[in-house]
Amino acid sequence: MKYRVAAVQYQLQDISEWEQFADQVTHYVKNATEYGVQFLLFPEFMTTQLLSIGDEHGAPLPITRLPEFTVAYEELFRKLAAEYDLHIAAGTHIVEVGGTLRNTAHLFHPDGRIDRQPKLHLTPTEVTEWQMSPGEGLEVFDTPYGTIALLTCYDIEFPEIVRMARAKGADVIFCPSCTDDRHGFYRVRYCAHARAVENQVYIVTTGTVGSLRRVDFMRANVGQAAIITPNDIPFPPAGIMAQGELNNDMLVVADLDLDLLEDVRQSGSVTTWRDRRTDLYPDWR
Repeated sequence: MKYRVAAVQYQLQDISEWEQFADQVTHYVKNATEYGVQFLLFPEFMTTQLLSIGDEHGAPLPITRLPEFTVAYEELFRKLAAEYDLHIAAGTHIVEVGGTLRNTAHLFHPDGRIDRQPKLHLTPTEVTEWQMSPGEGLEVFDTPYGTIALLTCYDIEFPEIVRMARAKGADVIFCPSCTDDRHGFYRVRYCAHARAVENQVYIVTTGTVGSLRRVDFMRANVGQAAIITPNDIPFPPAGIMAQGELNNDMLVVADLDLDLLEDVRQSGSVTTWRDRRTDLYPDWR
């Protein structure tokens, strides 16, 4: 099975009203459909742009106000997914669950369904500055194009959770990210390559670019979209099927071939998924 994916290097910039956010999102969706894309990925924390709208006194909104946009966020992406017959992994949005904030990835299906995956591993900033709580379990999601998982940024730095996603049937990991310097960007990027090799899966990742001058902890962003493959003969030698230009506002597109993944799992130069030593170290179960 083959299908086409795209990842958005989302340009963060201060805005003054919801409609500006909706217009920007719609632009990227329309751009993706012009390339015949079936899956579109947005980055982590893209909705922090809404905090720059500000309150009645002109001050930027605190992170605790972001859940107030949840209904509008879901209505916008549900409408776009249906209108353009597109699966949209709409980055992450902060939702309130049981009185706590959770950084949650959303997958919008064309038929109106919404799948959600809270981030499982939180950075110090998310915990100490934004008082967020981690998710409590990993789900994988069935689509007409196979089984996928949504693992956000820091999650990709933990081999165990990606191993679990693969064991549950995921062939593609969508990884929305947000990093504020090159150290963080390369940390996520190199780990994505490692996870693709270890589990013989595709990783589709992207990050925010630009700057929110009025929003704390979102003033700097270093991002680049990439479609990452295992390092084996059917794929590009460097394991990069496509990538964007660092820190530019753009869209990256590539075709994923799931049959190639199965070929390398069975008879590749190395068969890392099949050859794991569960007699020496525990499997995800």
